[in-house]
Amino acid sequence: MAMTKQDKANMIDELQAVLADSKIIYLADIDGLNAVNTTELRRACYKSNVTLRVVKNTLLKKAMEQIEDKNFEELYGSLKGNTALMTAEVGNAPAKVIETFRKKSEKPILKGAWIEDNTWVGDDKLPQLVALKSREELIADIIMLLQSPIKTVVSQLENKENAAKEEGASEE
Repeated sequence: MAMTKQDKANMIDELQAVLADSKIIYLADIDGLNAVNTTELRRACYKSNVTLRVVKNTLLKKAMEQIEDKNFEELYGSLKGNTALMTAEVGNAPAKVIETFRKKSEKPILKGAWIEDNTWVGDDKLPQLVALKSREELIADIIMLLQSPIKTVVSQLENKENAAKEEGASEE
């Protein structure tokens, strides 16, 4: 069934809202996945808080062009063939879903990703995207780095204190 002009306009508006609200956007090719694999992929996305929807390239491009504060131009070349739009709150979540799923299937293929004003194009970028750390992971790393010198100083002070106590005890 063909989409009417109104259906297309509604879909563009819907995609625009999704794009405007998302800081993490992945484009993937899931063409050729059978119904069982598609359902498994959707479940994997759901478990990882990733939304997945198959979109029409022309409508997605029009929606992207209408977002004023985000530049998706580098992704336009990826809008060929079958396209699935993946959005998430954590930058590497869709990449991890794709990587894990590809252990048992050739698809999905990463077409591109847009993460907080940075663009990656091509399936060869998947390892980089998987390695990205979330904001929470970065904060935890920074806290660990800050705590390390403090722990060292406290440990050294305790060692000196214990040594002084042992020296005082041996003098008695």
